[in-house]
Amino acid sequence: MGLLAELGEADRRLTQRVAAWTSPSVHGTLSAVEEMAEGTKLWCGVAAMMAWRGGRRGRTAAAAGLAAVAVAQVASNGVCKRLADRPRPPREWIPHDEVEDRPESSSFPSGHTSAAVAFTAAVAPTWPSAGALCAVPTAMVAVERVQSGAHYPSDVATGAAIGLAAAWLVRSTPRLVLRYWR
Repeated sequence: MGLLAELGEADRRLTQRVAAWTSPSVHGTLSAVEEMAEGTKLWCGVAAMMAWRGGRRGRTAAAAGLAAVAVAQVASNGVCKRLADRPRPPREWIPHDEVEDRPESSSFPSGHTSAAVAFTAAVAPTWPSAGALCAVPTAMVAVERVQSGAHYPSDVATGAAIGLAAAWLVRSTPRLVLRYWR
């Protein structure tokens, strides 16, 4: 069996297992967090609260988080989804009705996950405790994207990698610019 075939089989098994695994209360909680994260509402709200209550550190963390979200969204939704036209997981793999409420766009990569990871990873170096708190809904968004049937686990993993790269780029750009402009 080739590497792509093995990845496809692992995606199928994990998707089916996660979609069937949650209790109704966990399913409802995951869906509520995903709904808040839709369109980056959650991250914009957290950034506003950080900027309002966190002083200079909060404003710096919020700006880095929002910039990383913007970079991640351009990379995942603006570039990767257009290049990789991957269909969503088959409806018959998902044993609940949430599968009816998923987007029609490419499954690859998870834009929700890339935004969530980008925000959290960009905030954490400036304000570690806020980054740790943001990690909870970030993980919930990632799990929900597979549980709802919107994404394969490999879509979510790739979205997380894009989010980490976006956070690194946002955090590193000022240093790199200053280094080359001197």
